[in-house]
Amino acid sequence: MSIGEMLAATVPMARTLNLEFLETTPDKAVVSLPDQAEYHNHVGGPHAGAMFTLGESASGAIVLAAFGDQLSRAVPLAVRAEIAYKKLAMGAVTATATLGRPAAEVVAELDAGRRPEFPVSIEIRRADGAVTGEMSVLWTLRPAEQGK
Repeated sequence: MSIGEMLAATVPMARTLNLEFLETTPDKAVVSLPDQAEYHNHVGGPHAGAMFTLGESASGAIVLAAFGDQLSRAVPLAVRAEIAYKKLAMGAVTATATLGRPAAEVVAELDAGRRPEFPVSIEIRRADGAVTGEMSVLWTLRPAEQGK
């Protein structure tokens, strides 16, 4: 099962929005939100909530790609997120996520018994390449023994 298929299977919101997982590697995740009238805002573009979900889903995809081999001992959780809407988004939009710290550094903290935090940066672009949104999500890997 691909990371996109895994996210769609376990995160109903990703399925609801019909997100398309175009690329998921430990270095980059690219996810697209098709143009769908049912998710438009009052000006005919993708709703801010749909764009937030797109960006958060791209960040989750890169987290799974980079740290999927750690899932037996740690749970990835979003700690906080921030989004800035830069330009009017119309039509399909694509989010590209990148890790803000080397994965090996994060795993080393986990190995040392700590609960690492790491940022993921996301750019949301229109089909013409214009950046319509910038987002950051701070993630953690909660060691399984720390419970809920």
